[in-house]
Amino acid sequence: MMGQVIFDPLLPWVLIAILAAIAATGTALALWRGLSGWALRGLAALLLLAALAQPSYQVEDRAPLSDIVLMLVDESASQQLADRANVTAEAASTLEAELEARPNTEIRRIPVGDGDGDTGTQLMTALSGALAEEPRGRIAGIFLLSDGRLHDLERAPDLPAPMHLLLTGKEDDWDRRLVVENAPAFAILGEPVELTLRVEDDGAAPDDANTELLISVDEEEPQSFTVPIGQDMTLPVTLPHGGLNVIQFTVPEAEGELTDRNNTALIQINGVRDRLRVLLVSGEPHAGGRTWRNLLKSDSSVDLVHFTILRPPEKQDGVPVTELSLIAFPTRELFLEKIDDFDLIIFDRYKRRGILPSIYLDNVRNYVEQGGAVLVAAGPDFASADSIYRSPLAEILPAEPTARVVEEAFRPKITDLGDKHPVTAGLQGEDSWGRWLRQIEVTPTAGDVVMTGTEDRPLLVLDRVGEGRVALLGSDQAWLWSRGFDGGGPQLELLRRLAHWMMKEPELEEEALWAEPDGQTMRIIRRTLDDEVGAVTVTRPDGETEEIELREVDPGRFEAIYEGPTIGLYHLEEGDQTAVVGLGPAAPREFEQTIASAEPLSDVINAVRGGVPRLEDGMPSLRDVRPGRPAAGRGWVGLTPRDAYETLNVTQTPLLPAWLVLLLASLLIVGGWVREGR
Repeated sequence: MMGQVIFDPLLPWVLIAILAAIAATGTALALWRGLSGWALRGLAALLLLAALAQPSYQVEDRAPLSDIVLMLVDESASQQLADRANVTAEAASTLEAELEARPNTEIRRIPVGDGDGDTGTQLMTALSGALAEEPRGRIAGIFLLSDGRLHDLERAPDLPAPMHLLLTGKEDDWDRRLVVENAPAFAILGEPVELTLRVEDDGAAPDDANTELLISVDEEEPQSFTVPIGQDMTLPVTLPHGGLNVIQFTVPEAEGELTDRNNTALIQINGVRDRLRVLLVSGEPHAGGRTWRNLLKSDSSVDLVHFTILRPPEKQDGVPVTELSLIAFPTRELFLEKIDDFDLIIFDRYKRRGILPSIYLDNVRNYVEQGGAVLVAAGPDFASADSIYRSPLAEILPAEPTARVVEEAFRPKITDLGDKHPVTAGLQGEDSWGRWLRQIEVTPTAGDVVMTGTEDRPLLVLDRVGEGRVALLGSDQAWLWSRGFDGGGPQLELLRRLAHWMMKEPELEEEALWAEPDGQTMRIIRRTLDDEVGAVTVTRPDGETEEIELREVDPGRFEAIYEGPTIGLYHLEEGDQTAVVGLGPAAPREFEQTIASAEPLSDVINAVRGGVPRLEDGMPSLRDVRPGRPAAGRGWVGLTPRDAYETLNVTQTPLLPAWLVLLLASLLIVGGWVREGR
């Protein structure tokens, strides 16, 4: 029980003060004039003013409330290093027992694990949530059992009581880690890209000047280098292939270091071509002669060399050579000396006119077999006696002309195989495509027919020859789509895909296996021309394997979603297709800094005068301290008792009841009047 006098004025205090001033002035005036009843009148005025303030005696029935102590136990990945987990668990149990032995004390034990994804230790987030659920007036202290390595310091709340960090780890701990300072997402094939790395030693590290660095690309045999410790290194790396390249840097684990989880760095770089070099040789001029030129010139990544043969050797019109403005066709330079500089050679309605001797065309055949690409856009010339097929190129062309030219309208169609092939798969609006007006009849001898024309005759045939690729388009009417004839069609998209498939762009491979990572989840994608595929064998970073079944989402495209149990490098295999992908960073955020330290929390702890005892020195004792006083010292930490209570009942008794005020005021006023009347 606790009592006190309270006031509940009938008028604002300012107005009561004005009335008090008036009463005091009247009393002083009566005293100055020598009126004998001034004292009684003054007492009456004072009594009335006191009544306006309405004093009451309030008695509260209170029940004491216990103090609350928050104990946050860090169970993140960095707390599993060495013996930190055991030390933390033992210290938490000891502290909990000591707090339970204190009278009038409740404990809130809050485990804090790793945050979602790679967000690290979220200690302050957990503390803010705990403070939001408890009355701040009852918080007597906060304990953090942690290595001090948190990743949400910006969310530190305003603390109502002292906070102490019971620091795990040991003073002689040390760790070696690999840091990637700079790594681009894209790089040009054939040109070195510079990566900046650094090997750092933290804590009580040995005095080593150098260490070994292993570099591996796509899980190939790693190369070993000796590198300095504590210095930035700029390493030139040349990507071996287009598409995703996974480069792994590893520093071998040193004896005595805390962990090797931060000794590896995974870098995924997409290899792209700098410039695609294309040689376009146009034969007889025709309405679609500029189709290929416009397509290739619209791509800023293509370097185009285009020659149109307007004046064949047999043409004799009497024009002096000195007056001709045409450039001589550099056949020897292009087809013998520099042919390997081109990624693609296109023959657009070209026929044999004696300009390119057989030895040059035979060199083109060799160029394809050794990895080059040739596209033949056939017109009526392909069915003639001067057809380019009647040359050494016949050995690599996937179809033979029958000498028949079909002059009738038809609508190009994609074959069942074409629905799966990346060159033609997914081209929209097939039923509304415009018609073409001419097709060269050919008989396929190899390769894949992905489009057909009149009466299902082969229109587009693709083939692989040796290390290279060949395509035959059996019509010279593709330009009708670009002109919008009969509704037009996807001419630019089709020809772009065709050109890039021939130049071996990875995204257009018809047989491919790859994965698209997103955090610790990957989408596994298998593209094939077959009707079915087997399960993908996934090899995890720890060497364990598992089979993942794929489902067909589009013709020739099979997918599955896979959740990686750990962060690291995963190897995928299905049939003869393999892929490598990294999930998450090789060194998670929890292992960027592993040496226990109170520095990140020093400002927050100092603001409430808390302490940072090391658990390796033993558990500190507990003391009570007053608010605002130092809450830690050598071998002890303090709690601030809050003396909180809950009010169960409140009783108010008026000190000046209305009847008593009226009676006393009347007696005083009458007494003053009687005194003055004598």
